[in-house]
Amino acid sequence: MYSRADFGSNVAANITGGITAGVIALPLALAFGIASGAGAAAGLYGAIVVGFFAAVFGGTPSQISGPTGPMTVIMTAMVVQFSAAYPDQGLAMAFTTVSLAGLLQILMGRLQLGRYIIMVPYPVISGFMSGIGVIIILLQIGPLLGHDAPDKVLAAVVALPAQVATLNLPAFAIGVLTLLIVFLWRGRVKKVLPAPLVALVVGSLAAAVFLPDASIPRIGEVSVGLPSLHLPAFDIDAVQAMLGGAITLAVLGSIDSLLTSLVADNMTGTQHDSDRELVGQGVGNFIAGLVGGLPGAGATMRTMVNIRAGGTGPLSGATHAIVLLAFAGGLGFLIESIPLAVLAGILIKVGYDILDLPFLTRLHRLPRFPAALMTLVMLLTVFVDLITAVAVGVFIKNVVTLDKLSDLQLGNLVLSDGVTDVEGLHRTEKRVLSAYQGSALLLRVTGPVSYGVGRGLVRRMRQFSEFKVLIVDLKDAALIGISTSLLVENLIDKAMSDGAEVKLIGLQGHAGTELAQLGIVDRVGSANCFNRLKDLPAADGVA
Repeated sequence: MYSRADFGSNVAANITGGITAGVIALPLALAFGIASGAGAAAGLYGAIVVGFFAAVFGGTPSQISGPTGPMTVIMTAMVVQFSAAYPDQGLAMAFTTVSLAGLLQILMGRLQLGRYIIMVPYPVISGFMSGIGVIIILLQIGPLLGHDAPDKVLAAVVALPAQVATLNLPAFAIGVLTLLIVFLWRGRVKKVLPAPLVALVVGSLAAAVFLPDASIPRIGEVSVGLPSLHLPAFDIDAVQAMLGGAITLAVLGSIDSLLTSLVADNMTGTQHDSDRELVGQGVGNFIAGLVGGLPGAGATMRTMVNIRAGGTGPLSGATHAIVLLAFAGGLGFLIESIPLAVLAGILIKVGYDILDLPFLTRLHRLPRFPAALMTLVMLLTVFVDLITAVAVGVFIKNVVTLDKLSDLQLGNLVLSDGVTDVEGLHRTEKRVLSAYQGSALLLRVTGPVSYGVGRGLVRRMRQFSEFKVLIVDLKDAALIGISTSLLVENLIDKAMSDGAEVKLIGLQGHAGTELAQLGIVDRVGSANCFNRLKDLPAADGVA
């Protein structure tokens, strides 16, 4: 938790930044709440609770947190899934899952996993973020046209022709006006009056003044006030689905938040605390679930606006939450007449901003593998689910990386019989192998080696089929782990089964311990283990 001095520095600037961020957060919170199916109040409560507690307990002082597009996409799917299966308590189960996600984030922070969360390969991040942007856009086309929002992407695509044919022209006109504002609102005035707020006010007023009698879907009655406690709700048959949803929210929210933390670092010249940030986000999401709020994460746009307005400390995030709390406490009646087409227009811009356009527009110029990986992850995100997309993307990327790493690690191995591949041999090695007159094969390990190197090493060893002695020198090995030990074990077993004698060099310390634990030293025999290469009996007189 931050000290009193942290909250007390630059008070005026932090309050200004927080108020500005709160004004921007209002229309987004309402839009995310409606889009999720949990209601506008849920979006507002999520922005208040996550925004406040992530600011107080988090590790990025200037960050503004609250419901985001990616988190809302996952929450929407959970609300639909649980409400369909459990009509009486489905929504409560979705909120319980949010709290579980918060606990997982706290656990990740306490286990100091923050630095690993954002080590997801860039093509995978680009793919799932762009996929989320596509989902938001596709799901909001229906409300923009004056119709209900379908539950799933495929349903939205299938319903689109019919929705266009039965276009609600007044709602569509208001939606187009909103799109024009959020996409074209520029200049200095944008810093004072952010585009989402302008779009919310202008679109709502236009509908009220010019289309008072038109049949335009609106938010309707909203029970806004101070949030009440939502007791956790479980069903034994839904535990697996709830845990899966919690893991998805926790991982996605952590990635989203820590990426925004990096943006904040670049803008402020500071260094965030990743593990502390995970704890702060976790506390916010845990409490959000208990009060019926949407899950949240670090919000890039709101964070950037906060910093530009002078907010650099946690006071700005807390102020942003207090501004929204004041709105929830007494101005809820202003929400009811907002057209859903206005919120759809705002969310379509959010989805557009999430798309990794620099990557997408250069896809045809990029190397085939990262381009194909990004495309695959994006399609899996849109048409399957996020966890599958990320898991498949990371797995494929790691397999390819390991293959490339294996090729590089082969360079850490010296393999020669004194006649072939002698370039990497030391003078002593040349003399020793010369004494064996081509019947000995030397394998020297000089760096870390993964188990995947084995295939390439076996391929290289095939050119040495006549050796009678295998000398394995581990004296200069940088790291002897289980992968290197298993690789050495396989090579030794193969050589011994072929009738070759095995000599081990440099087993002092860690190397000897690892090989001894696997029983390799016992199989080779202590008489065939030496500290230095020149200690070999066949090397007498030549070293």
